[in-house]
Amino acid sequence: MEQKIRGLDGPWPVLQAALDFIELERALRLAAEAVAGGADWLEAGTPLIKSEGFEAVRRLRAAFPDRVIVADLKTMDAGRVEFEAAANAGAQVAVVLAAAADATIGQCVEAGRKYGLRTYCDSINTPPDLLARRVAEVAKLGVDIVGVHVPIDDQMLGLDPLFRLRAAREATDLPLAAAGGVTAETAPGLARAGADIVIVGGALHKAENAAEAARAIRRALDSGRPGVAGTGKKASASGIRDALLQGSTSNLSDAMHHRPCLSGPISRTPGLRLAGPAQTVRSAPGDWNKVVQAIDQTPPGGVLVVDAGGVPPAVFGELACQSALNRKLEGAVIHGGIRDVDISAKLGLPLFATLVCSHAGEPKGFGEIGAEIAIGGQAVRPGDWVFGDDDGVMILPREAALEYANRSLDVTESERRLAAEIKAGKTLSELANLRKWEKH
Repeated sequence: MEQKIRGLDGPWPVLQAALDFIELERALRLAAEAVAGGADWLEAGTPLIKSEGFEAVRRLRAAFPDRVIVADLKTMDAGRVEFEAAANAGAQVAVVLAAAADATIGQCVEAGRKYGLRTYCDSINTPPDLLARRVAEVAKLGVDIVGVHVPIDDQMLGLDPLFRLRAAREATDLPLAAAGGVTAETAPGLARAGADIVIVGGALHKAENAAEAARAIRRALDSGRPGVAGTGKKASASGIRDALLQGSTSNLSDAMHHRPCLSGPISRTPGLRLAGPAQTVRSAPGDWNKVVQAIDQTPPGGVLVVDAGGVPPAVFGELACQSALNRKLEGAVIHGGIRDVDISAKLGLPLFATLVCSHAGEPKGFGEIGAEIAIGGQAVRPGDWVFGDDDGVMILPREAALEYANRSLDVTESERRLAAEIKAGKTLSELANLRKWEKH
């Protein structure tokens, strides 16, 4: 049975697939998968338009003549020029920002009416206390659709569009769009709160099978019951550890603008990973007194991080390992020496150390617990998050741990999509379009 296409005037809710790649061929492949899964509208995302220009809109219109094509221009100036170009390229909806001048929005509306183009006004980054007022203002200017949108960088902090959507719905009867980290789990709640257009980006373009992901979201919208989030779900503060462990230190490094791992400590228990907040120790080389005391002062789930100078003798061994397990610690990172690594591996405690040696030092008590330390030039403070695997140890500043954990998860999921495309026969060079982007 042929699927009924939801058009410009409903029936609602519409499922809009945001194509936010910078590579047009990848965007077109994703669009085909999204349509197969039930996407009604296809959005040429801002990154795609910046990369490929209006050719992206033309290609989408040619490939999917029975779908509504949205040009996410995020217009801030020259509204008439940009909206006329979008209409000529084949878009039926184009986006202007609510932050634009009223005159610019008015020009978009006028051009839209002339060319049969719906004006979608995106309220992204409008302060929450001003949102309802601005929505009412742009509605009076004649826009056709109002959008509430949590930007990607705010999504990494755990924010979602629901509370913005409720404020916007109280201010207007216009069709409302909601965007920002939407998944099969959250989509029905947005529809109940007043979203007529549910915009999904990451949950599709990071899915190994975008058709199945779109199908799950469409089912959730039609049934009104939350589905399984799949990709695109962001962690809350209580989910930092799980978010990190879904990926690798390599993913986290990419998420942190290619920050290097700690210089010195490497995994001495291959295959064992750790993630948790740091308990720091500064110790004289070979002095294991404060190290052992710190085990008792570290809350369950914590990671012992020790600066013992990066030299022998060992400050951690079998007995300390068993003590750490008794206290339910995640593991230990030692800039110094450890021993009994075979026993520690069998016991299952992840250990990272600069070196392994058989001889231990003496418990003289020089050092301190809970002070800021530095390993290989990187500061580690109590409460900073530590993530370690066979590639190394990464430190996340405690005030940005949630953000970077979510960014790491974002990288992890994006790479899974890339891996699926490569498995299907493409190469990394083709997908990344390296020839186009190389410096000249």
